[in-house]
Amino acid sequence: GSGMDKETQEHIFEPFFTTKEVGKGTGLGMSTVYGIIKQNNGFIWVYSEPGQGSAFKVYLPKVKGDAELDEKEQTPVDDLSGSGTVLIVEDDDGLRKLAQAVLHQHGYRVLDAENGEDALRVSKEHEGPIHLLLTDMIMPKMGGKKLAERLQPLYPRMKVIYMSGYTDNTIVRHGVLAPKLNFIQKPFTPEALARKVRKALESKKRC
Repeated sequence: GSGMDKETQEHIFEPFFTTKEVGKGTGLGMSTVYGIIKQNNGFIWVYSEPGQGSAFKVYLPKVKGDAELDEKEQTPVDDLSGSGTVLIVEDDDGLRKLAQAVLHQHGYRVLDAENGEDALRVSKEHEGPIHLLLTDMIMPKMGGKKLAERLQPLYPRMKVIYMSGYTDNTIVRHGVLAPKLNFIQKPFTPEALARKVRKALESKKRC
């Protein structure tokens, strides 16, 4: 970029803060990065001058040895296989392709879209049921919650899992997501995604 003044730098890690035009960004990119780094006990610094550009330094603690896994987290991946059609809606190409590959590997049929409007088009062209919607929570023009509201009358038995770089407590506190809805925080491991999808599909609740 072209650099930031001191006032802008003081706000760049705040949720929903953006210097872009309306509809061009959600203001969640840097705050998501900040949240991930803090969750891993790290630090981030920004160095920026108008007209000169910006530089960021990230420091993360060194981990020694293998992390101890909870016994339930050691469930073999083969036990997490399932079936059904999953619609993934995520504007990050890399994350969307990862989720698509993971769910394909575990036996699901996968549809994908990069935003809410694209998801409506994909669902319209799809013949048959959609069993689960896996959608980013915050997207330009149409967020995940609004998308779910548009799709659920068409697929009354469809389950929904919301994704976000924020913790569920953070987005609930900001009024973006209601408590106790199905939620997975980004970034996630393939095993965590497979487990969350299977659990949601086996649950009696829709969201």
